[in-house]
Amino acid sequence: MAQTNQLINTLKRLLKREDKTYADVAKCLELSEVSVKRLFSSQNISLQRLDAICDLLGMEISELVFEMQQDQSNSLSELSHEQEKEIAGDLELLLITVLVLNRWSLDEIMQHYKFELTSCIRYLAHLDRLGMVELQPGNRIRLLASPHFKWRENGPIQQLFREKIEREYFRSNFTRKNEHLSVLNVMLSDASSQQFKRKLERLAYEFDEVSKNESGLAIGERKGSTVILTMRDWDYSELYGLYRVAKH
Repeated sequence: MAQTNQLINTLKRLLKREDKTYADVAKCLELSEVSVKRLFSSQNISLQRLDAICDLLGMEISELVFEMQQDQSNSLSELSHEQEKEIAGDLELLLITVLVLNRWSLDEIMQHYKFELTSCIRYLAHLDRLGMVELQPGNRIRLLASPHFKWRENGPIQQLFREKIEREYFRSNFTRKNEHLSVLNVMLSDASSQQFKRKLERLAYEFDEVSKNESGLAIGERKGSTVILTMRDWDYSELYGLYRVAKH
């Protein structure tokens, strides 16, 4: 399944590189654009249809597989502490980094944010030097970060989040249509805690996969969504510690 996802992501990248849209693919496959979006989202593309899409791109399936392998071998899964510190120290650079990781193009960034073109290109060149992207002719952005790219544990970006962003994140009643907040307090054994932790890690992976599967949709069809998955040794005695019977 992981290879299927990577193959589809490579195919999306190549379609974008060649300025081919879902409408172009729909015409090629004699399907509706909605059906094509569903094919990419479900990752259920037959070999016959895959061959037709490759033909649209002027390539063979073997060349697509080669491109996928190149993507995998060149991908970046984590930055160094110093590199993260550079990004955390410039909030505009951080914003562009997050947008690029979500596969925004330069045009999309310029349309939705008030950046000067020269500043935006300078930031993209910075990410190019860090090895996160390859800034190609025509200012096209090729993402080099791995599908499993993550910020460093307790690194500068995570610290920035804890220090500044979390106050804004929780400034909500979580009552809107696409919002949800659950606070659960239970007692678990160490074995059950580890099992549930693995489930949280799997859920985080699936959340990331959904985002990648929809990367071909127009920006207007997607909204920024942030999920915080956390678990720690903590119960309500932290709030009511004075009422707990002292241990002997």
